[in-house]
Parts: sequence; structure tokens; C-alpha cells
Amino acid sequence: MADVQKYIEDIKKYASTVNEEAVAGIVRHCGIALRNRDSSLVAGTDPEELKRVRESWLKKKLALTESDADLDKAIHEVMQKMKADRAKGRVTVYYLLAEHFKKLDGLVKPAAAPKAAKSAGAAPKKTT
Repeated sequence: MADVQKYIEDIKKYASTVNEEAVAGIVRHCGIALRNRDSSLVAGTDPEELKRVRESWLKKKLALTESDADLDKAIHEVMQKMKADRAKGRVTVYYLLAEHFKKLDGLVKPAAAPKAAKSAGAAPKKTT
């Protein structure tokens, strides 16, 4: 969880409250990409990078169906919000976009049901 904490601190610069479970979900989604400095950042002035954010994150992961223009507008708003930060963290950008579209809850991994509750309704197995 210590890894996730650094992303939470970065997000706190831009959001009044932070859904820590959603941050953990984004970190899980990004996975190995976060190990490389270059892929852990979003190049806010690179049109191809911003297109990738729109296509891979907003459309594919968040399943948004808004027009490209609306999605690009949201990306631009996030880039403006983060303009003082030269290195725009991918987790922070993704979080702010998910927050903008009210999709944070979909990033939270559902809690696993306790084993006792799962087997409570099952009939005991007969052994012969």
C-alpha cells in the first residue's frame, strides 16, 4: 500500500477528497507501466498520447460513449488543472478523468465474500 500512498498524495494536490480504493484500482490497471518513468507520466502536449488516454482509458476501461470532442474537452480540462505540474502522473490523470465522469466506483475492486458465507448455503457433501 506504500506505493499507492505516493499516488494518493499527488492526487490530493488536485482533488479535495480521494477514494483510496479507486486509486489502488488504477494502480492495478496500470501495472508494470508504472515502473518506467516515461510510461508512468502523461505527455500533456503530445496529441498521440492524449489520443491514447482517450481511447484506452476513457473509452475502453471506463466504457464512456461520449463524443471524441467531449472526451478531449475533459482531457484538456485535466491538463489545465495540472498545468503547474511538469510531470503529470498517469495515475493522477486517470483518477481526475474518472472523477470527472463519476466513474470512480467502477474502479474499486469488490470485496471478496468470506468463505463461510459462500459455503453456508451449500449442502454438505456426502462421502461414501
